[in-house]
Amino acid sequence: MNRSLQWDIFCKVIDNFGDIGVCWRLCADLAGRGHKVRLWVDDASALGWMAPQGCAGVRVLPWCQPLELAAADLEAQPSEVMIEAFGCEIAPEFIASCAHAASATGQKTVWINLEYLSAEDYVERCHALPSPVQGGPAAGWLKWFFYPGFTPATGGLLREPDLAERQAGFDRRAWLTAQGIACQGEASGEKLVSLFCYEPPALAGLLRQFAHNGLDGQPVRLLVAAGRAEKAVKAALSHEIGLQPLMDERYQLSISYLDLLTQADFDHLLWSCDLNFVRGEDSVVRALWAGQAFVWQIYPQHDAAHLDKLQAFLDWLGAPESLRAFHARWNDGSHQQASDNVTTPDLPLWQACARTARARLLAQDDLTTHLLGLVAKNR
Repeated sequence: MNRSLQWDIFCKVIDNFGDIGVCWRLCADLAGRGHKVRLWVDDASALGWMAPQGCAGVRVLPWCQPLELAAADLEAQPSEVMIEAFGCEIAPEFIASCAHAASATGQKTVWINLEYLSAEDYVERCHALPSPVQGGPAAGWLKWFFYPGFTPATGGLLREPDLAERQAGFDRRAWLTAQGIACQGEASGEKLVSLFCYEPPALAGLLRQFAHNGLDGQPVRLLVAAGRAEKAVKAALSHEIGLQPLMDERYQLSISYLDLLTQADFDHLLWSCDLNFVRGEDSVVRALWAGQAFVWQIYPQHDAAHLDKLQAFLDWLGAPESLRAFHARWNDGSHQQASDNVTTPDLPLWQACARTARARLLAQDDLTTHLLGLVAKNR
């Protein structure tokens, strides 16, 4: 698709900023390929630190009630593609405006429902299926279901066209120094581990394990993301008597608490570390592109449906038994004894697994390419 299109992406921030994170990466990727994007979001505050410079070609508009359609100038720039992200429902007045424009021009807006990421079997079956709109001003239109995924029969994963080039040119030492991290990995004999998590009960055991044993026979510097991960680590340190002296030089663990990172710097963090603990949807994709050993804390659901989703992902990944065992403990919601250590990470084996998976993914089209193909086919 060569012609620039006008996209409207609707996002509601539920919690943890994963929804807005994915939507912003998609917006920026589309804009980078020459398209114009309006991002309608009910809470854009996280973009102040995720993407403080904004992005040429992307306009952020408030998703309020009623929707301020005049701010979008729909008459001059009618919507050609509209996306409802992660189950949110597009404002009805916007749909009415699109239907009105279509009646005048004969050109319907391509309507896409962007679903959550999963490796489960249903994703291949349901990806790119149409659903007729039964009522309202857009009755008779089709809504297309778009499922991100890990195989060629799905919608793929977000991957910017210049990602490999940026990784190849990345200066790890310079970036760590800019973050005030003096160790710089190999130069000080430390293994770098990033921690972006919720509140896993296994966290105290992991901290104790790192403190007494290090990682692969080397001391660990833990780089802790701001927010819930930072609070979880500080709570573990204050609540567990056995973790009180972790900052003593006799121990194998040192901790650095990071400021809020832009999306670009979050990628840089993952590229810099020997082992990455990530959570949610956006960061596990970025961990895959980083090509380093990683552990995923999947978003917990009350009915434990997330565990089936996690198992499907580990099956696709071809995870070795040690990595499966670690994931089972890390994602266990029961409060076992804090002294229970998790499986010792096997960095060489886990990294080889991650890089094999990345190679398979790099041989497939990315999400935006799949999305552009779906739109071109149905316009």
